[in-house]
Amino acid sequence: MDTVRQDGRSSAASNDGDAVRPATNPKEVVAAALKRERTRAGLSIGELARRAGIGKSTLSQLESGDGNPSIETLWALSTAPGPPSAAFPETSTHPVEVVRFGEGPVFSAAAADYVATLLSTARPGSRSDIYLIRAEPGKPRVSAPHTRGTVERVIITAGRARLGPTEEPEELGPGDFISYAGDIEHVFDALEPGTVAVMISESN
Repeated sequence: MDTVRQDGRSSAASNDGDAVRPATNPKEVVAAALKRERTRAGLSIGELARRAGIGKSTLSQLESGDGNPSIETLWALSTAPGPPSAAFPETSTHPVEVVRFGEGPVFSAAAADYVATLLSTARPGSRSDIYLIRAEPGKPRVSAPHTRGTVERVIITAGRARLGPTEEPEELGPGDFISYAGDIEHVFDALEPGTVAVMISESN
């Protein structure tokens, strides 16, 4: 059975030199998804920017592919009232999807050595996104509260990290799992070089 890669090709077609690989450049991914979802929702650039709490010019640049989206901006857009997961690409309809380590759209935090690779997005009618997190020791990644009812589930696959609610984070190692409310301030603090985790963010 063929599997489907992040680039949309089956494994059987991966050696086909004539196959066209869709763009996985984060700027292009975000630009296409924003325009698609904003149009579906019937929102103007100004209205979506207002709902997300970001500048209209910033949103305009992102939609044209000229902006440089950060994790903070993507969260603001994806949790804004209106189009669900507006900043992210559409979910694949293929039954099997494989994302190899090092592939997929990558986004960085503005003030921490924290990089997230989007692995999967929510199906229509749901809000569940999956990320691959890579983080290094240094300044912790502190996240503002997300939409009410958001829950984050994280499993550490390499290294160690202290994460969870900012006031009561837990230290986790490889294979450890944590689930916590994402609608309060929370933190991800890598304790070892090369810390890697998988995070599922779910919201109503």
